Amino acid sequence: MKEVVAGLIKKNNKLLITRRTFPPELNGKWEFPGGKIEKNETPQQGLEREIFEELSMRVCAREHFMSVRHQHSRGPINLLFYWAEWVEGDAVLTDHDMFAWVDIHELNQYDLAPADAAVAQSLQIVSE
Repeated sequence: MKEVVAGLIKKNNKLLITRRTFPPELNGKWEFPGGKIEKNETPQQGLEREIFEELSMRVCAREHFMSVRHQHSRGPINLLFYWAEWVEGDAVLTDHDMFAWVDIHELNQYDLAPADAAVAQSLQIVSE
């Protein structure tokens, strides 16, 4: 099963979400940004690398929050969600068409990808 890491990136008590443009079934869906973990890379290293490659931002990956198994169009994936702190840089979009910094309680106002929606629900429960 392919492992993918996503970041719950915090800046000024807000979380970063990005809007996908592909694959077609996820076009227009919002997600917590991240990507594939490469060989010989920890999830935290993968998250920091992916965020820099996709958004030109530096983050410091922290602890694991939760994992979600998801059936993607290209097969099953295990999504690892990690807390991360924004360090520097403004988002430069390459793989996404929009980004937003949102309060945890505003996440349900966005059309989140299915796996990310499950995480958003858990975030809202633990923040109450």
